[in-house]
Order: sequence, then structure tokens, then C-alpha cells
Amino acid sequence: MRRPTSIARHLVTVMAILIATAAAAAAVRLGLMPDNPDPFVLGSLVVIFLIGTGTALYTFRHATLLETLVAEIHRLTATNTPAEPATSTDDLGRLAESLRSIGRKLRRTKLNRNELYRVSDTLNDAVILTDKDGAIEHVNRAAVELLGYSLDDLIGVPIGGLVASGYAESFALTDDKCTFETALVDASQREIPVSYSCSRVDAKAFTTNGFIIVARNISERKIAEKRIRYLAKIDALTKIPNRMQFQHLLQRLIARAQRSRTHIALLYFDVDRFKDINDTFGHTAGDTCLETLATRVTRAMPRDAVCGRLAGDEFAVAIEWQRAADELPAYLQSLIKKLRKDLGKVLIVHGHEIHMDISVGIACYPQDADNVIDLIRNADAALYHAKRDYQSHFELFDPEMHAASVERLMLKSKLRRSFELDELLIHYQPKYDVKTGAIVGAEALVRWDLTDHGMVLPSDFIPLAEETNLIVQIGEWVLNQVCKDLSDWQHRMPGTGKVSVNLSLKQLAQRNFTKRISRILKRHGVSPQALELEITETTLMRDPEATIRILRQLDKLGLSLSIDDFGTGYSSLSALQQFPISTLKIDKSFIHDILINKDGTTIVSAIIDLAHSMNMDVVAEGVESETQLSYLKVQNCDLVQGLLFGGPMAASDYFRLLMADGHPDPATRKMFTAGERDSIRAVSQKDF
Repeated sequence: MRRPTSIARHLVTVMAILIATAAAAAAVRLGLMPDNPDPFVLGSLVVIFLIGTGTALYTFRHATLLETLVAEIHRLTATNTPAEPATSTDDLGRLAESLRSIGRKLRRTKLNRNELYRVSDTLNDAVILTDKDGAIEHVNRAAVELLGYSLDDLIGVPIGGLVASGYAESFALTDDKCTFETALVDASQREIPVSYSCSRVDAKAFTTNGFIIVARNISERKIAEKRIRYLAKIDALTKIPNRMQFQHLLQRLIARAQRSRTHIALLYFDVDRFKDINDTFGHTAGDTCLETLATRVTRAMPRDAVCGRLAGDEFAVAIEWQRAADELPAYLQSLIKKLRKDLGKVLIVHGHEIHMDISVGIACYPQDADNVIDLIRNADAALYHAKRDYQSHFELFDPEMHAASVERLMLKSKLRRSFELDELLIHYQPKYDVKTGAIVGAEALVRWDLTDHGMVLPSDFIPLAEETNLIVQIGEWVLNQVCKDLSDWQHRMPGTGKVSVNLSLKQLAQRNFTKRISRILKRHGVSPQALELEITETTLMRDPEATIRILRQLDKLGLSLSIDDFGTGYSSLSALQQFPISTLKIDKSFIHDILINKDGTTIVSAIIDLAHSMNMDVVAEGVESETQLSYLKVQNCDLVQGLLFGGPMAASDYFRLLMADGHPDPATRKMFTAGERDSIRAVSQKDF
């Protein structure tokens, strides 16, 4: 009976060894051994293997059973790596080598897994490892920071539970190796938009059929995309629809009006003399004006009106009209009156008072146009005509306006060609001494005699030259032509007086402008004292510091400097004192108001007194009546020019006038030689 018991005990020992060996090998293969195994446990396992194996060998020396044991160890620890060659030939040595192989695999598994975790922790993107069912097995440091949970809180949590509810249906663990977007919920229940990719993992050292997810926080990108979409529709400065969005909304209005057979009124408007505001107070003040304008327009318009900023200081409002069409003009006139009143309220910017006014062009659907492009174009044409009429401030579209707009575009191309063909002319308008009636100089005015069209007014083509930047070339040509004429006159007779030439803002902004003028004077042999440069008030105030520097350089050359259109800009007396100016020219709009209204008369008188107090001469331009001349004479104005004495004339006619001792005819001489008592009587006859 002892033999069976002994045999059974040894069989149990052998089976225990086999089971322990299988369990240890499985632990290695399936990654169930802890990250930091207790050396005592590992050593105990090896000792158990050795004792059990030795006992079994001592009891059973059967080679077949030992071969089976070694083969099973190799099968359980098999990997894709090549097997190491055996160094022992006896059975016990081979079994010992197999057990040592188990130990090496345990250590290698631990090192490989720790290395992967260390590498993932260095990544800026979140890395999440899950099992095949989506339960989280490991996350890196970036994932912990992204989600706000601790590592222990995340282990075992289904990855789907971290996906925001709005994205749950579209989220799936897949091996497409594509990039998707979703939103994860962090510990504070805040949704975080992420871009992620997912790959299947089949690494024996970690898990079977699991997934690895790499996610990147795209919150900033989402904010930028939202901002881009907003800016694509809304003007960044005024916070109202931009041109593209306005056209889209107008198209929807037209489609609705077409179905309901209603009307649409499109108001196209811009700020009068907005460039002067920018040049005088700076672009920051200009931006403030545009913001204020957009706010006031939005408040003044009906609630369902569509407002938009089309470009620069150009705005548009579309109003749907559901009542009778013949009532629309009266409504628009009342609406524009209210709008101009709201916009006319004083605006304080950087301590300066700014007054805004607008000109409006109106086109209506369907009578003026049946589509967005034509409707805006026709309203723009009406605006152009409104700006030319200083009295109405708004115009309804007329088909003839479209023809005028087309002609204006044609004039742009013809102007450049005419300049290249030397078809521009210089005319001279004489200036008269108020006290003596003698001609003391002239103003040079550029004229355009267009073939098959006739004489084109400067008010029509000078703005076109400004738009096409041709004004710089035209300005330099005028200076050369005037100096050429002056040189010719000075060789034929002395005392031709000063000739004034208008300077544009773009000319003054040229690099080395002073040297350019100096070269022109030397080229024609003209004294600087014979030339006067006229600069508008707004040009002076565009950049006072830079302008003062340039004007002082011109003054050192001996050139006289004059402020043109004085009273229409925004200059201050303190700034005016800094400029080396010798003459003020009163704008013709003030001369027109002499004796018509008290304010106009007072302004002219004040400008004359101001100029004389600053040791400046005064020139009144646009004198058209003897009554105006009489008043200017009483107010001690120095010089006058205007149609009362004849229009601008060619260079040859002006020279003949100079040769006639400066008096064109007896009638003109009589106007100047009237006694002071007659002048006072003429002024007092007009009751104002």
C-alpha cells in the first residue's frame, strides 16, 4: 500500500509544478504580473519550481515525462523571438534553462511597459489605452491634465462615458486610422472639443484586442473658426453685416418681395467729407465716427430693416415696403430727414467736436432693378448725384443716372489717355487788388478739353485723377507748365505777379517733394518769389508735424504759401500759428452767403480780421456780384478773384491783360475805383 501512496504524492507534486509553471507563464504572457513584482515572490516561485522539479526527478527518472514538462514550459513562454540555443544536454540542465527564460521574460515585460508609459507621458497630446470593450487601462499625463481627473479615477471607466452627449452617437472605437472630431467632458462637466485618432492594439505585453486613442485639444482652433465665420459675415468695426452678408440678406428680401408683390427701398449713403475727418483727427477718430454712425442708423431705421457696411464710409439700408408704392417717396424723405438729424448730433472724439452729415442715393425694387447687383449699382449712381447737389443731400434713382455712371467710368480711361497725349490745358484766373483794381497775380487752373465732348469741369475730372493716382503726375505737369509760362512772361516784361498753384495731398506726401520743386524752378530759371503754393486746410491738418516740416522747407526756398478753402476744414488757431502761411483764401461758399444771411456775413468778416491779426493777406474767391465786392472792400479784404471780372483764360490772353497795365476794361476799373461812401451805400441797401 505504501507504493501507490508514494506514487500518488509524486504525481501530485508533478501536477503542481505543471500548474504553477503554466500559471507563471500565463502571467507573463497576459501581462497580469504587477508593474513592480516583489522579488521575494518571484524568488519563491523559482525555488518552488526547483524543489518540485528536483523531487519529481528524484522520484521519476522517466525521460518521457521530463521531456513533456520542458516542452510545455517552452510552449507557454513561446514568443516571436528566435529561441536561444540549448547549452545543457542533460534533462535537469534543460529544465533549469527553461525556468531562467521565464525570469528573463518577466523582467523584459516590466521594462517594455514602463518604457511605453514614460514615452507617452512626454507627449503633449492625450493618450488613452483601453481594452477591447472600451474600458480605460492607462492614460498619460496630458490626458489627466485635459480631463481634470486623477489617474485612479480614470482606470476602468468606459471611454464612451467621457464623450459629450451631443457626440455620443458619432463616437466609436475603430481601426480606420482616420482623424475625427468630438467633445470630451472633463471633471467640471465642461465640454472640450478634441481631434482624435484611434488604432487597434494587439500587444501581448499589455492587452488583447484593445485600442489606443490619441486626442488633441482644439478649443483655440474652434474659437478661431468661429471668429472667422463671424468676420465672414459681420463687419469687425461696426458689428453690422458686411458687404457679402448684406448682399445675401438683400437677395432674401428680394425673393420674399417677389412672392408677396411688395417693394424694397435701398438707401445707399456715405459720410460727407469723411476724408477730412480722417486727415484732420486721425483714423482712430474716423473709426469712432463710423461706429457711432452704425449705431445711430440702426436705431433710426425700422426694426425689420437690414443695415450693412459696404466699404469704408459707405453704408446701405434695405427696407421692405408693403403699402402703396406712391406713398414710398414721402416716407423715405421723412425717414432721411430724421436720420440726418440723429447723425448731425455733435460727437466728441479726443476733446474735439465732430459733426457728421450724409448724402443718400435711393433705388427701389422692382421699378429700378430686379436683382441685387443692379439695385446696389443704381443706388450708388443716385448717391453720386446727391453728393454733387449740396442742397438736396439725397436723390432717387433715374435711368439717366446710370448713363452718367457709365460715362464717368469712361472718363477715367480717357483722362489718362488725354494726359499722355498732352491734351490738358492751363488757364489763369486773375487776382485783383481790392484797393487799386490792379492785377497782382493769378491762380493756375487745369482744364481738360476732351475731343467730341468739350471742356470737362475740374470738379468732374480732378476726383477721377485722385482715384486713379494720376493726380501726382498731373500736379507735376502743372508745376512745369506754370514755370514755363512764368519764364516766358518774365523775359518779355517785368512784374508779372505771383501765380498760385494748387497742391494735392498726394503730391505733398511724395518723398523729396521740396527737391522736386527746386529742380523745376531751376530748370525754367524762375524765381521762387514768383510762385505761390495753395494747400487746403484739411491737407494741412492731416499730419501737422510732418506738414510743418515740409512747409518750412518750402518757405526756406522763398515760396509763398497759402491756405485754400479756409473755413471748410477743422484747423485750430493754435495749429494755424505754427504754419509759415502768408495768405488765407476764403472759400467761395462763404462769399456766396454775403448779405444773404447774417451768419455768412459774420464769418467772412471774422476771417478777414483773423488773417490781418496774424499778418496774413486775404483772398476772396468766387466773387460774382458788385455787392459782394463792395462788402469786401468795406471789410478791407486784400485780393479778390471770380467771374465778376471774367472767367479763367489761356496763358496768351492773361499775358495780354498784364500788358494792358493790369486793367481789363473801363467797366472793371470803375468797380474798384468807386468811393468808400458808394461802397457803404451799396452794402446798406441789402437788408439782412
